[in-house]
Amino acid sequence: MRQRVPFQRIDVQRAEAILLHGDPLVLDARDASSFATSHIDGAEPVSSANLGSLIGATAKNRPVLIYCYHGNASQEYAQMFSDFGFAEVYSLDGGYETWRARSPASGSPPLDAGLQDWLAAQQFPAAGIDTVIANAMTPLMTAAHRGEREIVRLLIAAGAQPNARNAEGNNALWFACVGSHPDIIDLLAEAGIDIDNRNDSGATPLMYAASSGKAAIVERLLAKGADVALETPDGFSALDLASTIEVLALLRPRRRAIAAAATLNSASTP
Repeated sequence: MRQRVPFQRIDVQRAEAILLHGDPLVLDARDASSFATSHIDGAEPVSSANLGSLIGATAKNRPVLIYCYHGNASQEYAQMFSDFGFAEVYSLDGGYETWRARSPASGSPPLDAGLQDWLAAQQFPAAGIDTVIANAMTPLMTAAHRGEREIVRLLIAAGAQPNARNAEGNNALWFACVGSHPDIIDLLAEAGIDIDNRNDSGATPLMYAASSGKAAIVERLLAKGADVALETPDGFSALDLASTIEVLALLRPRRRAIAAAATLNSASTP
């Protein structure tokens, strides 16, 4: 009978080395809301609901790195993987709270001095590009709201996660729209942010901008590919929510074009 290999408890520095030099399966054992707000790049959520499928779909010679909030629940999951014969299983001591407060890994370029000063001024840890403050606000959300283009650029360059969501499910793009900063929208779109992110109320940035009468923001979102056909849970689209003539004039042609394309596709389908 094959001997089980015990899982290992590791610190942040060891975890960074494993992520840098290996190809581990990284699993996040926190709740879905915390995972959506921020997580280690490449991580997947794990819970009792999907544990079996993850074990079955993963090669037993692939390293597995598991973290939770503070390093307790991750040990239970690590024990399960070890019991099923995985040869290399790690549990991160201190969990995500320790990970997000870490200093940059050795060999990684240090954060720009101006960015460090800005993070400190906004009450974020100096090296915490994805840490959160009240309402789960990240540095990127804060900079986007304030229209600080250079800080947004530096955060993206440092690896800030563009699709982190705050406590209401809004990403940084929402805050760029609230602050009326089209140039920030451009930077976030280039970084791969979800243009059509739905917050916890089911609204997208385009819906917000339309309802607020922000014609310049609506125009920029449309240029970046925002979907005008999406609807809230109550069945309202951005066009339905438009609050000014200028916004209506921007949205109506897009809706007509979508309707015309749908009609054309329907007619050409045998």
